[in-house]
Amino acid sequence: MDYFLLGLVALIGSGLTLFSGFGLGTILVPVFALFFPIEIAIALTAIVHFLNNLFKLALLSKHADMCIVLRFGIPALLAAYVGAKILVSFSHLPALYTYHISDNALSIEPVKLVVAVLIIVFAILELMPRFAKVSFDKKYLPLGGILSGFFGGLSGHQGALRSMFLIKVGLTKEAYIATGVVVAVLIDISRIVVYTSILRGLGNNINYTLMAVVTLCAFAGAYTGNKLVKKITIETLHIIVAVMLLIIAVLLGMGVI
Repeated sequence: MDYFLLGLVALIGSGLTLFSGFGLGTILVPVFALFFPIEIAIALTAIVHFLNNLFKLALLSKHADMCIVLRFGIPALLAAYVGAKILVSFSHLPALYTYHISDNALSIEPVKLVVAVLIIVFAILELMPRFAKVSFDKKYLPLGGILSGFFGGLSGHQGALRSMFLIKVGLTKEAYIATGVVVAVLIDISRIVVYTSILRGLGNNINYTLMAVVTLCAFAGAYTGNKLVKKITIETLHIIVAVMLLIIAVLLGMGVI
């Protein structure tokens, strides 16, 4: 069941992330959190996200605008490192509150609470029509890189902020997608360097077969999405995913998962 659920989410999420608001990390982190502690879920998602973006890079890299990559991507890379370090530091903090439901002891932990709040905020923003229309002038690209990178490192939420700052810089559709992929790879490299301290603690407990299945499904989704001519706009699915993210975030913040 784990293989089917995570594989299906990776397949659909990866395909939609080329065109729709929700990115692969936004969707995959809460699903991984159903099976792993949240800091490990974010770290594992970062690996899948990175490998998936390398695959996209092979498909789209020739269209990337390297000037935009430098102005947006370098600040994003540095900020992602800071965000990831904060995540790791939060994972070592003691529980804020412990309570019981029936015979089950549940704990509200700082790292879960922070990530849950961010999931709720970004899910609500994605449901707001005005948010999709928000964009910034080209002069704010470095600021956009800092914000996208920081939240990418802290919770995996980088796609929505990246879109807000890249959408109005005069890129073609192909260049917009390719440039975003290059930036995402830079952020992934930066945060994975920090996340290795978390992953080393897992040792042989990582299910590499599950990771391989999820990664291959993400590849398939990216390849299929890249072949689609028309922009995918599945409004009902978008709302359903957002509501599911909100539910998972609330349960995560409460310590239920």
